[in-house]
Amino acid sequence: MTLTASEVRVAITGELFSAPQGSTMPADATTALDAAFIGHGYTDENGVAENWDDSVDNKVAWQNATIVRASRTESLATFRATLLQTRGSNLELFYPGSSVSTNATDEWKLEVVPAQADPRSFVINIVDGAIVTRIAIGNGEVTERGEVPHRNGDVTAYPITITCYPDDAGLLFTKYSTDAAWGIDIA
Repeated sequence: MTLTASEVRVAITGELFSAPQGSTMPADATTALDAAFIGHGYTDENGVAENWDDSVDNKVAWQNATIVRASRTESLATFRATLLQTRGSNLELFYPGSSVSTNATDEWKLEVVPAQADPRSFVINIVDGAIVTRIAIGNGEVTERGEVPHRNGDVTAYPITITCYPDDAGLLFTKYSTDAAWGIDIA
């Protein structure tokens, strides 16, 4: 294996988008997204983190108590982000099933209801200079929400976890990239 520093990627910038399920999903890394996708703006310095939680059932042989096989019993893909912008689309994403509207005095209100199912499509764009990587999640949902700080010296932020479910093709998500290094060593 060759040590090639130019193949090391840093997610310098990017953005998380969501749209109603069934919206047209992207088919590459750079084409403009369907108009149904809404950008969720700034995230905290941790960006967006891809996480895997796999459960494996080890099969142990009688002889020497040696593990001779393993079977995967669960595989969960999630993406975590903390949204920094307080705007209607972020509030509705963080409070699934709730909606932002105006009241009689033309102020805004958020009527928060118990969390409801809110499956959506998501896209995450990741940019490292001229290299663009796009993650397209056809069937996802916010399944975890963290603490929202309301205190002096802190940004009011909305930590979310998006769980990926299989789409109609059985895919959890698809990654696209303009990175030529993706093709190295691939026949």
